[in-house]
Amino acid sequence: MAQTDLLRRYWRKNLVVTAALLAVWFVVTFVVSFFARELSFAFFGWPFSFWMAAQGALMVYVLIVGGYAWYMNRADIAHGVAEAQE
Repeated sequence: MAQTDLLRRYWRKNLVVTAALLAVWFVVTFVVSFFARELSFAFFGWPFSFWMAAQGALMVYVLIVGGYAWYMNRADIAHGVAEAQE
């Protein structure tokens, strides 16, 4: 397989993963917040809407960043574009 084809596949995977993670970010940031008032049950002693806005969204953001870093590190190695280890 030519090097340009391999790099195009790598870039395509990168775009797909980025789009999927942006969709998750959008849902957590806007969709859940929009319906938060209807989430009126207690969660760890706090209203669930407050917990989701204050803690849950931040936890999801950290998972998004960590998942992207992990996936792209594996993709870099698989496609031969990983940074050299010292």
